[in-house]
Amino acid sequence: MDRAALADFLRTRREALQPEDVGFPRGYRRRRTGGLRREEVATLAGMSTDYYSRIEQRRGPRPSEQMLTAIARALRLSSDERDHLFRLAGHATPHRITHGDRIAPGMLRIFERLDDTPAQVMNHLGETLEQNRLAITLLGNETGHTGMARSLAYRWFTDPSTRLLHPEADHARHGRAIAARLREAATRESKDPRTTALVDTLLSASDEFAAIWREHPVMSPYCAPKLIEHPQVGTLELHGQSLLDPARPQTLLIFTALPGTESEAKLHHLAALTTTRLA
Repeated sequence: MDRAALADFLRTRREALQPEDVGFPRGYRRRRTGGLRREEVATLAGMSTDYYSRIEQRRGPRPSEQMLTAIARALRLSSDERDHLFRLAGHATPHRITHGDRIAPGMLRIFERLDDTPAQVMNHLGETLEQNRLAITLLGNETGHTGMARSLAYRWFTDPSTRLLHPEADHARHGRAIAARLREAATRESKDPRTTALVDTLLSASDEFAAIWREHPVMSPYCAPKLIEHPQVGTLELHGQSLLDPARPQTLLIFTALPGTESEAKLHHLAALTTTRLA
């Protein structure tokens, strides 16, 4: 617990709030400053003025998670500010409620400008939320699945046809990487019932998944090149670049080929096929 930083942070947020921001009339008491008083924050948070004042005065016990939640609500803190408050008090940040499958506006703007390279947006379950036309030509339409089959992890471990896109020699590596991504999602989104249900289903449906899961696979920061067996152009060696959204469990995945390689030529050929098909 950083008492000094916690006290200063609470003071700045309290002084930034105006009485009318929280439903108090400005003239109901004579004021020396424009911000809220400590007793007003305490009232909004449902705690004693003495308890809250001692926190701002850098003394007293460490606030519990319940008290911090009440203070964050009283001070109208954003999610990021609330997380900062918890860290200053020496607590783990609370679980955030996810925003469903709606793509963040900023990420969507980037995605919509990627028309010359395969790109798609995926959520924490490996469900493809959006693909551009070149990604569909390269990988097939991954947005048309329903139920748990929307998840790449579910399809990989229950539907053998999903693996036809990659050489057999790479299947074990791909399976481990997919399980590691799901393990990371299950840890980060531990209160998400969809994540729990997917893991439980795969543990029952796939001995291969269960064996990998027991080993606690961890994602590597290095993403090895992917070999894709395309029925029209043959094998492509592509690199996957990921853009993560810090506010939502979503990833923009972009596939590129090294300049001057045969894979780059094949990717250009697929782009030409996509344009011809559209025409």
